[in-house]
Amino acid sequence: MTINQIPLISFYKNVLDPFIIIGTFFLLSRVVGEPFSGHYLLLMVLCFFISTAIYKHIDPYRSWRNGQILAYARDLYVGWILTFITLAVITKASGFGFVYPKKLIWEWFFVTPLALLALHLIAYQITSRAINEREMRSIIIVGANDTGVKMAKSIKSNPNLFMKVRGFFDDRNTDRYPEGMEEPVLGKNDDVAAYVRKENIKMIFISQPISAQPRIRKLIEDCKDTTASIYFIPDIYIFDLMQARFDNIAGMPIVAICETPFIGVNSLVKRTSDLIISLLLLPILLPCFLIIGLLVKLTSPGPMIFKQRRYGLYGEEIIVYKFRSMTVTEDGNIVTQAKKDDARLTCIGGLLRRSSLDELPQFINVLQGKMSIVGPRPHAVAHNEQYRKLIKGYMLRHKVKPGITGWAQVNGMRGETETIDKMQSRIDFDLNYIRNWSIWLDLWIVFSTLKVVLKRNNAH
Repeated sequence: MTINQIPLISFYKNVLDPFIIIGTFFLLSRVVGEPFSGHYLLLMVLCFFISTAIYKHIDPYRSWRNGQILAYARDLYVGWILTFITLAVITKASGFGFVYPKKLIWEWFFVTPLALLALHLIAYQITSRAINEREMRSIIIVGANDTGVKMAKSIKSNPNLFMKVRGFFDDRNTDRYPEGMEEPVLGKNDDVAAYVRKENIKMIFISQPISAQPRIRKLIEDCKDTTASIYFIPDIYIFDLMQARFDNIAGMPIVAICETPFIGVNSLVKRTSDLIISLLLLPILLPCFLIIGLLVKLTSPGPMIFKQRRYGLYGEEIIVYKFRSMTVTEDGNIVTQAKKDDARLTCIGGLLRRSSLDELPQFINVLQGKMSIVGPRPHAVAHNEQYRKLIKGYMLRHKVKPGITGWAQVNGMRGETETIDKMQSRIDFDLNYIRNWSIWLDLWIVFSTLKVVLKRNNAH
């Protein structure tokens, strides 16, 4: 049994979810009086296997285990939408789509996620009592250090793991134990195997540095005479983690310490939201494009659209579009930031920049897939090369696509960054966005941007 195969979680993933989905369809067909034919049975069988495969890859229960209930609900909904779309494509392609009443299918689409959430809550309440009474798993942690203490606290704060930390084992003196230990030290490392056998411990977590390999090897050898599951806790907390996760490549386990949040379903959600928002806004903004473009051409000599090299995803150069707001089009090794009352502004340039109307052509960049609606604002290549040498972690902001607006901009970091401290603050907000991304955060930033633009603060 692995950590992820908690009885309740395993029950949801392998049994409850598929049966809720097909059970909801069956009950709805009974309510509306539809005769249950072989076509319905075929749909239910397809749905069972498709939903099982999709939820296995999305794994919403990881969010539940981490206490992220909103993320869990989001993943549950996304999984169901993907299941529904896959079924629709298969039935349409096979010619069976016409035999299912549209009203019944759409009722099934809207009722199923509600049924999933409601029945999960009921099942959790019922099974958690039984598991608390009979199947609470006892564990010990070998290594009374910061990582071990953090593990113990994490387990204690997540009751749906159904684990109980008995205590620690450590060879060091008591004066080297970290602060915040709530469980006792039960003995030395050599005492682990005997204690596990005597107390029927289910799980052992080893919190030791890699340099302690001989001790770890001896401990594992000693515990082969027990039935306890053994896990190694990698000592990665000392790093500045960004979207840390465990994965494997060709069967080899790896730990992602610095990763983009846009992998798997998150990548699909992000790109889909970008396309939907862009396609909805562009027809509305088209008159603004024409009027602004005409004003730019009539009020100053030069191109209507200013094209500038900037860094995109993974630091690759992209061309970003803006309505020209200055009399210069700098894109070399030296680019001077726009300042308040900048003499280089055209007669309408100040208005365009204060209202952010000069950024509108970047919706084209979004449709191209080079930018996103929300993300760290792209800087000129010259500025990137300047600040990457001065600010630690600067280039990590390019783990995601640059955005038309961003978390830094709605938190007052809009406009000129004339000091290193201001740029540091902007980068801190950018990295915070990457660590904590969610579609809800993106929507919040979009709405907050409207407020910021209307106030016209810090833009010149």
